[in-house]
Amino acid sequence: MSGNQWVSASVPYLGPQGAGGGDVWGAETAARGRRGTQRILHAGEVRATADVAVLLGVAEGDEVVVRRRIMFLDDEPWELTDTYYPTRIARGTGLAGTAKIRGGAVTLLAELGHVGVRAREEVAARMPTEEEAALLQTVPDEPVLRLTRATLDAADMPIQADLMTMPAHRQRLRYELRIG
Repeated sequence: MSGNQWVSASVPYLGPQGAGGGDVWGAETAARGRRGTQRILHAGEVRATADVAVLLGVAEGDEVVVRRRIMFLDDEPWELTDTYYPTRIARGTGLAGTAKIRGGAVTLLAELGHVGVRAREEVAARMPTEEEAALLQTVPDEPVLRLTRATLDAADMPIQADLMTMPAHRQRLRYELRIG
């Protein structure tokens, strides 16, 4: 792996952290001798787009809660992550605010009684929007990967949807699956 490419696995981001657990991105990057930080660009209620509505099982235009973040690796913009929650879960909680969440959002979801047991992911390549290219500090003709994830609870109800956008040339995604 070159210094400008990051190998990422989804599994560490799906479960709650132990007591006093920190930010998974920060811990993952620190374990590799790097520095991962994030900045929340926006948090609060928005209307669900068609894509978000499908992922969360709500109607297009319904209110949902979003946390929009930009992830940095060694101070370089690395990924844009928009995480959406149904308002029935997130309204009035730390998920709807810009403050750092101790242990991360997945830990707070678990504390609220919502534990993910299954995730569905889809990855596609496309060209970035002007805003994405500006935030990621790339040129408009550099493709991005768009990873879309829906996390479901034991009742198969969506509890979280993630839309992640990252420069394709910096990423390698790794999946490990257990059968049976």
